[in-house]
This record gives sequence, C-alpha cells and structure tokens, in this order.
Amino acid sequence: MQTKKILLIALISFGSLMLKAQIYMGKTSEISFFSKGPIEDIYAINKSSKPILNSTTGDVAIKITIKGFVFDDKLMEEHFNEKYLESDKYPYATFKGKMADKIDDFKKDGTYTVSVPGKLNMHGVEKDLTIKVNAVIKDQIITYDSKFNITIKDYNIEVPKLVMQNIGEVMEITVKGTLAEYVSPK
Repeated sequence: MQTKKILLIALISFGSLMLKAQIYMGKTSEISFFSKGPIEDIYAINKSSKPILNSTTGDVAIKITIKGFVFDDKLMEEHFNEKYLESDKYPYATFKGKMADKIDDFKKDGTYTVSVPGKLNMHGVEKDLTIKVNAVIKDQIITYDSKFNITIKDYNIEVPKLVMQNIGEVMEITVKGTLAEYVSPK
C-alpha cells in the first residue's frame, strides 16, 4: 500500500510539472556554416530544423537534417553529403543543452545573453560545446542568434589529401531564428 501512495504522489507531482512547463518551438530557423579555404570558401544554409526550448527547465534541443543544407554549388553539396558528412550513414546532427543563465520571465520583453552548455552530436561523434546565445523577447516571441566555431577533425570528418588545401579546418556556425510558445491543438 505504501508503494502505491508513493507512486501516486510521484505521478501527481510529475503531472503538475508538465502542466507548468512552457515549451517554445521554432517558428523560423536558419543554421549556416562558412569555411574560409585557401582556394575556395564553403557556405551552406539549412532552414528546416526546429529547435525546442523548455523555459521552465532551461533545456534546449535541436535536430538538424544534414541533407537539409543547401549549397550554391550542387557538386559541392553532393560531396558534402556523400564524402564528408556521409549523410546516409549519419543523417542528423543534434544539440542538447541547458541554459546556464536564467531568464526569469519569458513573457516579459527584454534582451539577454545566455550561455548554453551541452553536447553536439555530429558524424557519430558527441562533444561538449558551450554556445553563447543572444536572445530578444518581444511580444512573447523569442528571436535568437549565435555564432561559434567547430573543428571538422574533432568530429572525424575526413577530407581527402588531394583537396585538403581547398577546405578550411574550422567551420564558423551561425544559428538564428524565432521561437514561439507551443499551443497544443484542441
């Protein structure tokens, strides 16, 4: 009987936490990368990812479809997917983190800079990564942007020696978009 009471209390507590959670979903999202190479610069953009923020816990998550990156040069896009990121084998990159800096009221207009330590999983490799995010809350819409660098060899992305001089080893990642409070369909 004691176990049933504890289970019931736990379920009620969990249920009330879920009711209080404020979930924000991506309305717009742009993730781009840029690499300055000695011979050729590389740029691609992905507008298909949808980040999620739990404002109650500060948890942040995003799943990025690798084939969602669009290049101006279609041959470069093909090489990116087939040879470098191996997107059939590793179709997604994910970031899961937790805001280290607290925003007290997501319904109040304001400008914030928050640190989000977490884990970036890409090309089958998971690494710790802390991202600084600039966020503006206006009329209950969160507009965010961030810029950070990753080194491709940290994620076991191999570049053939023949083209190594063409491709920079560091990728500058730019993330920007908007979040709005999720409203459950009725």
